[in-house]
Parts: sequence; structure tokens; C-alpha cells
Amino acid sequence: METVEVVPEKVAWVLVRGGRVLVTRDRGVDVFYFPGGKREPGESDAETLAREVDEELRARIDTATMVHAATFETRRDSDGSTGFRMICYTAEHTGALVASGEIAELDWFGYDDRARVSAVDRMVFDLLHASGRLP
Repeated sequence: METVEVVPEKVAWVLVRGGRVLVTRDRGVDVFYFPGGKREPGESDAETLAREVDEELRARIDTATMVHAATFETRRDSDGSTGFRMICYTAEHTGALVASGEIAELDWFGYDDRARVSAVDRMVFDLLHASGRLP
């Protein structure tokens, strides 16, 4: 019987405003990430993103405006197997963006801040930069 690897996934929100992108930092870490998180059993991507953004930033995602931006995978250097998948969406929201729960702070980064985010998030920064959305 063939073993199927279960790839950890994150559903992430990519919000770009004025040439800068929204990022968050969890308590106790220095690296910033895109808002979002792991899917709970039975959740769709829209349900996951709406729940996570509400928990982390106290804002409501308008799931009708969600557009898949890209999916990225990282691989472990040691064996080349898939290590992590991030499914990115753009979407409009209502409500002020306020760090809450495990989120220590939120910020708006330009491309020059790329070194301050996780490896998979750098891939998104590169895509946004190449498209001119993140100068």
C-alpha cells in the first residue's frame, strides 16, 4: 500500500493597499506572516479565512469577493518532500483591522521588508513585486 503524505496547509489573506501588504506577527516570534491559518475539519477555504481573520484581526472577510491569488509549496532541503502549502486569497473586508488573540502586531510591508517574513511568504512578496502591486 502506498503512503500518501498529508501536506500541512494554511489559507492566507493577501491584502495590498497603496503598494504595501498586510502582515502579522504572533506573540513570541520575530517573523511576520500573512493573516490566516489552518483549516478545521470540514471547513472550506472561505470558512477558514473568514474565521481566522475574525480571530486574528477582528475584521469580517467578504467571502463573495474572495479570489484565489496563488498556491505556494515549500520543500524540505533534506529530502525534497513537500513540507508546507499556502493557499492565498485576496478579498475585501469590513471592520477595523485590530491585532487580537495570538497576534502581537500587524503592519504594512513594502518589498524592501521581504527579509522580515517567512520563506513561503517571500514567494508571495516576489509575485506581488513582479506584478507591480508591491513596488
